[in-house]
Amino acid sequence: MPRLSRVVVRQRIVLVFAAVFVTAFLLTTRLAYVQVVQNQRYTQLALEQRMRGVPADPLRGTVYDRNGIELAVSVSSDAVYVRPAEIVDRSATAAQLAQILGMPYEDVLERLGQRQAEVWIRRRVSEEEARAVRAAALPGVYVAQRTARVYPHGTLAAHVLGLVGIDNQGLEGIEFQYDQLLRGVPGRELVERDARGQRIPEGLADFVPPRDGYGIVLTIDAAIQAIAERELERACIATLSEFCMTLWMNPRTGEILAMAVYPTFDPNAPADYPAIARRNRTVTDQFEPGSIFKIVTAVAALEEGVVTPGEEFYDAGYIEIGGGRVHCWRGGGHGSLTFARAVEVSCNPVFAELGGLRLGPERFYPYLKAFGFGERLGLDYPGEGGGLIPVPGQVPHGEILRWANVGFGQGLAATPLQMLSALATIANDGVRMRPQLVAGIIDPVTGAVQPIRPQPVHRVISEATARGFLAMLRETVVNGSGSNADIPGYLVGGKTGTAQVAEGGVYTEKRLASFLGVAPVDDPQLVGLVMLFDLKPRPAYGGVYAAPVWRAIAEQVLPYLGVEPRGEGEGDAAADPARVRVPNVQNLPVTEAEAILRAAGLRPVLEGVGTYVLDQTPVPGAFVAPGTQVLLEFWEVPEHWQGETTVPSVVGYEPREVAERLAAAGLVLEMHGNGVAQVQVPAAGERALRGTRVRVEFGPAG
Repeated sequence: MPRLSRVVVRQRIVLVFAAVFVTAFLLTTRLAYVQVVQNQRYTQLALEQRMRGVPADPLRGTVYDRNGIELAVSVSSDAVYVRPAEIVDRSATAAQLAQILGMPYEDVLERLGQRQAEVWIRRRVSEEEARAVRAAALPGVYVAQRTARVYPHGTLAAHVLGLVGIDNQGLEGIEFQYDQLLRGVPGRELVERDARGQRIPEGLADFVPPRDGYGIVLTIDAAIQAIAERELERACIATLSEFCMTLWMNPRTGEILAMAVYPTFDPNAPADYPAIARRNRTVTDQFEPGSIFKIVTAVAALEEGVVTPGEEFYDAGYIEIGGGRVHCWRGGGHGSLTFARAVEVSCNPVFAELGGLRLGPERFYPYLKAFGFGERLGLDYPGEGGGLIPVPGQVPHGEILRWANVGFGQGLAATPLQMLSALATIANDGVRMRPQLVAGIIDPVTGAVQPIRPQPVHRVISEATARGFLAMLRETVVNGSGSNADIPGYLVGGKTGTAQVAEGGVYTEKRLASFLGVAPVDDPQLVGLVMLFDLKPRPAYGGVYAAPVWRAIAEQVLPYLGVEPRGEGEGDAAADPARVRVPNVQNLPVTEAEAILRAAGLRPVLEGVGTYVLDQTPVPGAFVAPGTQVLLEFWEVPEHWQGETTVPSVVGYEPREVAERLAAAGLVLEMHGNGVAQVQVPAAGERALRGTRVRVEFGPAG
């Protein structure tokens, strides 16, 4: 093998030295860059690696009602966590913790074995449990301060408030909608620790304080909310409805005063209730509204000038329109009647003609959009539904029939909030307001309240049209199907509704009974909606079951709002005292109707058999001679709701059991008080017409 020349050897030595020099230069440069230029960065990283701590929760902002009543508050609570690296005997520690906290031993042991700096054992413990953990002085086991969300009034306004997760995060309702404001900014308690996670003696320690969240002031009034929830619960139990809803609003501002759904839940213990119970159906769910939607058809037709209140119509019981037939809810129809009377008796063929022919899609559709149907109204609440309305031109061969159906509340979907907003728009002289749930934001430092002002959207109809139609709604209560909503001393106006419930594209036997009302009609201060879904008694009409619930709430709320009762003139009665004004007894039980007529000096005459009055002749409001006969007709009901039955004994039972026992006998619960049944009228064993209301007084057991 030839020997390498000295030149080659020297060249290789030079290359080796050059490589060593370059490497040394690069390493030196890198070292200088890390130690000098990046000094602060790596110092901070090292510090962060050693400084480990536990989050310090901020207090979540308080939620108040409009009068300052606390509806949701945060309080300090204890939590137990461990540092696995500091635990000496895992088995013994797990056994003691499991005994103190009432947890399974295997669960605790598994947590102690996790390869993490800190592991939470339980995030919320009682004071007694925290005291016991501290007294045990277990190595590596610590008690930390955290916050817990508390709802002082339990189920009150539960669907409005929503709930909070275990990590202080809003999950539903207002808690979710305003989570970024309410939750605040977490702090942290920091302690310097070594690579094994153990505290360094005399090491650094620091505490970064949390910043508490902003408070929220709702438009909800806790007193009105409590009234609404109580009456809604009674009605839902008495009618064995699947669920019930009610909404109440100030029409001048769009502020929601009460919003309730039953069945409800307790946000302090949400896991005890099914998820469906937490859904705020007043905002999220969409329904075919039925006859309450006729208020929209009516004001659109009046505004467009295609009908007048005194215009005459003839209802033969149906109308042929657009290649189909629309039936009136009353067999045989209503005969000759004015448009104002058609509103009072809720005549389907008249409204089908208005929607399909006189207005048509080109005129009708813009009003639906102006009222906010088919889109979200912008409520400050998560999950608002937009509804569904037809668009002109989408059904070219059946468009007239489609819009005829829309005219009386079928063929579209609307949320309860949209229906209430529509009436509020009319009550506000035709100006639509954005619905509102939050009235202000509270600064946690200064306590100053930043108000959120009511927001007008736009004018939908003229003031003259709005006020004229409110007078027609008053007549619907005085002379028409809304008699059960009338309140002595208050000018109540409203519209009843009974919608068929469609499932899978087919109408079922289920019904949605509703009442949409306003008071007083000459100076509206309150609008409200009551809906009962799949109520079991028959006839399942809004005027029979939803209107009384509306009245029960409104007659308590109106005085609370400072609305003074006042008398209503009797017109011709004062001029001719020898004549009697015929009272409105429609939708009343026959026994009550007979009593009212006899008290007025009139003679009731029954036509047919039934429990609830369908119609009366002479019509309500007519002035007749004393002793005049008043012919009463009755609703047609299924056979199992006809005839007489024996009243069962319900004393000693809870409300739902009472309602079920009465329903099995074809009777309806009229509930008073709370607790268990104490007294019933009629008494057990008596005979009564099916459909009769049985008054039951409830009280504390024993």
